[in-house]
Amino acid sequence: MDLGRTLAVALRMTIVTTIVLGLGYPMLVTGLAQALLPDQANGQLIERRAEIVGSRLIGQPFSSPGYFWSRPSAAGHGYDAAASGGSNLGPTNRVLVQQVQARRARLQAENPGTWLPVELVTASASGLDPHLSPAGAAFQVARVARERGLPQAAVAQLVAEHTEGRQLGFLGEPRVNVLLLNLALDQRHSRARAGTPVQVSSYSAVKR
Repeated sequence: MDLGRTLAVALRMTIVTTIVLGLGYPMLVTGLAQALLPDQANGQLIERRAEIVGSRLIGQPFSSPGYFWSRPSAAGHGYDAAASGGSNLGPTNRVLVQQVQARRARLQAENPGTWLPVELVTASASGLDPHLSPAGAAFQVARVARERGLPQAAVAQLVAEHTEGRQLGFLGEPRVNVLLLNLALDQRHSRARAGTPVQVSSYSAVKR
């Protein structure tokens, strides 16, 4: 086979594979995803009052005591989707130990003598985890109820209603989506105590 014929075959293969794999296959998968699972394909965005406030898949920070706080994040400046990742600090690293101690002191001050779930003082590997365990949410019930002037039982019931079970009954662990929980908290108990802001972080801030 001469060189010219070899180059012609290679060129044709390149064109065919580019059309099939570079254009046809992505368009087919995108079309099927939009037709069958549009919510998942578009990032499971959450909209309130014609404004996107976040995604079910990406966490975001909350700092007001009248809200449930998300797990700490080491992604960029916190929950930066463009810098997903953990701190990479080892368990004996002095910086990590100091961070954990500071977080523990802050949280235990609000619930003295109460067992503190480790997820509330350590960051996830992705830095974008949108969930807490039921225990991580339950630890914060007293503070949220106090700040909003609500019975603890009412706030605990809201946590229970937003606790998702294991996938297919055996995959993963029960979990609570923090953004969905806080949105439900605002919707059901909008009359927060004076001084407690009731505006969640915007999705644009999460995407920075």
